[in-house]
Amino acid sequence: MQKTAKVRVDRYVKHPKYKKYIKRSKNYLVHDPKEEAELGDKVEIVETRPISKNKHFKLSKILEKAPSVEAKVEDEEELLEENV
Repeated sequence: MQKTAKVRVDRYVKHPKYKKYIKRSKNYLVHDPKEEAELGDKVEIVETRPISKNKHFKLSKILEKAPSVEAKVEDEEELLEENV
């Protein structure tokens, strides 16, 4: 799955009987030619011609980058050093 990203779209729907909102998710395979999207990023996708059997969307832009794992580890290490 080179140049492909898996994007999960969450939405809330109201239950017809109980009137409670339920979270529903759907996964889409998205064409990412530059391979710039990473895990946890918020992205915008647009519908396009079929690129493969299951790939009908392409990555439009990255709205928000997810904090990197390395940055989180460094922040935790700094907090531990301050507490000691």
